[in-house]
Amino acid sequence: MPTSYDLLVIGSGAGATTAAFTCARAGWHVAVVDDRPFGGTCALRGCDPKKVLVGVAHAREQARRFSGYGLGEPPAWHWPDLMAFKRTFTDPVPERKEKAFREAGIQPFHGTARFLDAHTLRVGEGEAAVELQARHVLIAAGAGPAPLPIDGADHLLTSDAFLELDALPRRIAFVGGGYISMEFAFIARAAGAAVTVLHRGAHVLNGFEPDLADRLAEQARSRGIMLHLETSVTAIEPGREGFVACAETRSGKTLRVEADVIVHGAGRVPNVSRLHLDAAGVAYTERGVSVNAYLQSVSAPHVYAAGDCADTPGLPLTPVGGRESRVAAENLLHGNRQTVDYTGTPTVAFTDPPLASVGLTEAESRRAGLEIEVKAGDMSGWFAHRRLREEAAAYKVLIERDTDRIVGAHLLGTGAEDVINLFGLAMRQGLKAEALRQMIYAYPTAGSNIPYLL
Repeated sequence: MPTSYDLLVIGSGAGATTAAFTCARAGWHVAVVDDRPFGGTCALRGCDPKKVLVGVAHAREQARRFSGYGLGEPPAWHWPDLMAFKRTFTDPVPERKEKAFREAGIQPFHGTARFLDAHTLRVGEGEAAVELQARHVLIAAGAGPAPLPIDGADHLLTSDAFLELDALPRRIAFVGGGYISMEFAFIARAAGAAVTVLHRGAHVLNGFEPDLADRLAEQARSRGIMLHLETSVTAIEPGREGFVACAETRSGKTLRVEADVIVHGAGRVPNVSRLHLDAAGVAYTERGVSVNAYLQSVSAPHVYAAGDCADTPGLPLTPVGGRESRVAAENLLHGNRQTVDYTGTPTVAFTDPPLASVGLTEAESRRAGLEIEVKAGDMSGWFAHRRLREEAAAYKVLIERDTDRIVGAHLLGTGAEDVINLFGLAMRQGLKAEALRQMIYAYPTAGSNIPYLL
């Protein structure tokens, strides 16, 4: 087995595997290195296991809404059974992924990769460490929880650990109001936990349309989630039972929130600090490896990067990482000739109800100097949502006046996670709003609302 490779891929998630398999099929000698079980964040510690929990939480919430409308009391939660079900998805992944690598002729290595020089990396520690030579390197190491400059931060539970809880704590607090905190908050509350979210911003889910994020915040509060906005956590202290989150509001009021566990949901950063990039002359910023439009390092031409650890215009999403991995492989094999088109990339917070977004917000549109027509309203009384007894459903669609093109779409409500893809497709293909108005949709579906959103 050679210790010299045409391509060494750091990571085994969405940003890594497509490139590894593509280059291996082209006859390259390829190795993959990961210091965690093979499979990446999405399959093991993120999107997939989270969505399993979301599905059960959503089912119970629907049962609650229909109690007295054809159904009796909502079913009881059995958290250990849910965790066992979740593990049927996650447990097989590492072995299956490693088997797939080997069958493709890709050499797998377990351990932390560190550059020794431009083309040499050490994997692992001590006597078990190996040194590998690589003609090219693809850095696709993903992201991890951002370090928080607060006393007692080591007491925080990571989102990874939350997804491995064998028993649901009675009281849970979340630091931050982004995807992780809000999605897990709805899950934990539906399962019966007392939930508190402490967020320093004025709106939850930064980057989403604030109007719709505020409606979701109202829905969270109506479910019993204690949501403190414009509140900064200053310390985490051990308590008599569990921990205490010490916080201060913008007005100067102090809070002490007691919880059995406190979860870090205050952002993620690229996993590049342990790679010793300086030894290889690889430039990077707090947003990740600095790359050009071809995903090639701006300072080390033999290095490429993809996914959450690459400083690109793309959102830190699994489909984006997968697309970047494919483009990086093509550029590695054939020279720099492909770039990634990020137009129309949708994103979804899988809260209950889900909040979905694609394109610009209203504020971003106006800052860009666009003349837009804003279509917005409440959908909770529309048939697609009223039949589900849904308590929060709304929309905001932004259309450029001169061109009739959609520059942004934002949806709150059941089905938003699918309908947003149609808006993304329209934006990517340059379809005008009129084209969506003229489409004949299957009815009754969430998609059949689209003409009325325009």
